[in-house]
Amino acid sequence: MQAVDVVTEFWRLMASNDFSTVCRVLAADFVLEWPQSRERIRGGERFAQMNQEYPANGLWTFMINRLVGSEAEAVSDVSISDGVQQARAISFFDVVDGKITRLVEYWPEPFEAPSNRAHLVEMMDDAEVR
Repeated sequence: MQAVDVVTEFWRLMASNDFSTVCRVLAADFVLEWPQSRERIRGGERFAQMNQEYPANGLWTFMINRLVGSEAEAVSDVSISDGVQQARAISFFDVVDGKITRLVEYWPEPFEAPSNRAHLVEMMDDAEVR
């Protein structure tokens, strides 16, 4: 099984909003790292609990914008929403024997384009941002 297949299943299980089911694709020694906040979560149970406890306005949806990978690694660009909150995550997965062993995730914040380069760029509308 290729890493892309495992990560596709990861996002499918996340979309169920039954986060304990995600443990099916996580290795026993799974580690999640968020470099921006310098946080690390060890184990599928803590990962599931963190997602269950995260404040939400409704059910979470996950739209894969892009997913690339090889046999042992995959990278996904996913748009996430609970109907009110919207975010985008860039996630790097390591996969061994069909299980995710490590996930390093970045949550970039959108920002307004600086005016000093307006003469060089064209603005994209929301439908083009994928």
